[in-house]
Amino acid sequence: MTVLTQPPSLGDILKYELNPNYTRETVTLLAGTTYPVGAVLVRITASGKYKLATSGGTDGAQTAAAMLLYPVDASDADGTGLVIMRGPAIVSKAALVFDATVDDAAKTTTKHGQLAALGIIPRDTA
Repeated sequence: MTVLTQPPSLGDILKYELNPNYTRETVTLLAGTTYPVGAVLVRITASGKYKLATSGGTDGAQTAAAMLLYPVDASDADGTGLVIMRGPAIVSKAALVFDATVDDAAKTTTKHGQLAALGIIPRDTA
């Protein structure tokens, strides 16, 4: 029997959102990768573009600033993405995606706290 695998969808990541007209924004995603739904993003200070949240850096990429709602292929050129920029919103912790440098529980917890500061609350169950 063939097994079908479906990629995560908006319903897998976003569990509650008060008002999409307030919480959502359109942003430019930095070229060079494919961004999955649930990607936690940071804003690069110099360019204003967004990329996957890293655990360090000095270009503004160390502080979570948004979460991507739909996948975007920006492998060849900058892409446009719809994000949750501010809350109130609740998202699934298990569905969040970070850069490979966010590789332990302490770093993940830090990113969760940064999202919470924006009103985007990561929860185990929602």
